[in-house]
Amino acid sequence: MKKLFYPLFLLCLLAASNLHAQDLIYQPKNPAFGGETFNYQWLQSSAQAQDKTTDPNAQVNSLLNRSPLDDFEQNLNRQILNQLSRQLVASQFGEDGLEPGSYTVGSYEIDVTEGGSGVNIVIVDIGTGDRTTVTIPYF
Repeated sequence: MKKLFYPLFLLCLLAASNLHAQDLIYQPKNPAFGGETFNYQWLQSSAQAQDKTTDPNAQVNSLLNRSPLDDFEQNLNRQILNQLSRQLVASQFGEDGLEPGSYTVGSYEIDVTEGGSGVNIVIVDIGTGDRTTVTIPYF
């Protein structure tokens, strides 16, 4: 057994003496991590080609698919709502506009005060307690 082991060991040793190795060098592909800057377009196009998800809220080609009748309907709705809101403000606050005081409109409490820089309007949502402050400056 020893006679067979030594020649086999010497054969492996001689075979190993002819083997050579080299250092492994990491080279990144992504330009964000130090790779070649020319790889950016290739990486971007590969990522877009693999992306199969779509945004359900995105309006793809919405300007191209609109008809003049839809535009007319939206414009008419805006004008009607604008006119209704003007009438509501005039009936609630009077023809002169906002007078200093406290008003309750639906679930909102509106406090109007005159300050040194202009008219301060504080709108408070009674249900949630959210507060919005608007200052209209004097001219």
